[in-house]
Amino acid sequence: MSSEGEPLRTANIHDGYALNLAVKCGYGVAIITGGNTRAVRVRYESLGITDIYMKSSIKINDYRHYLQKTGYQPEEILFVGDDLPDYRVMQEVGLPVAPCDAAPEIRAIAKYISPRKGGMGVARDVIEQVLKVQGNWMGEEAFGW
Repeated sequence: MSSEGEPLRTANIHDGYALNLAVKCGYGVAIITGGNTRAVRVRYESLGITDIYMKSSIKINDYRHYLQKTGYQPEEILFVGDDLPDYRVMQEVGLPVAPCDAAPEIRAIAKYISPRKGGMGVARDVIEQVLKVQGNWMGEEAFGW
């Protein structure tokens, strides 16, 4: 626990870099989490992410709000989930992704399972692949924070 009584979480620096790069390249990035700590919000905001849904008790509702707000279609969405609260969102998105240590029900519906464990480079793995396929990995945005 932090001095403010918030649970401590580790942050993967490579995930942070990839998330920031995706934002700089113009990709829509949203965070939908059941967590509700100031530290998590500050971290994502520092990476340039503005669509942050904290304390999301029913993630499908926040996901649908994000679609309505942005105009994205479900088939345009890549969503990473690791446990049952993510299940309904993963059923609707175009590319459901799971870390290798996700719940079995989540791995069963994922179209891609990262070889990384949750919080240990999954975002970097997935974002790097997307940016490479779309020719955006080694652009000018890649060479700085």
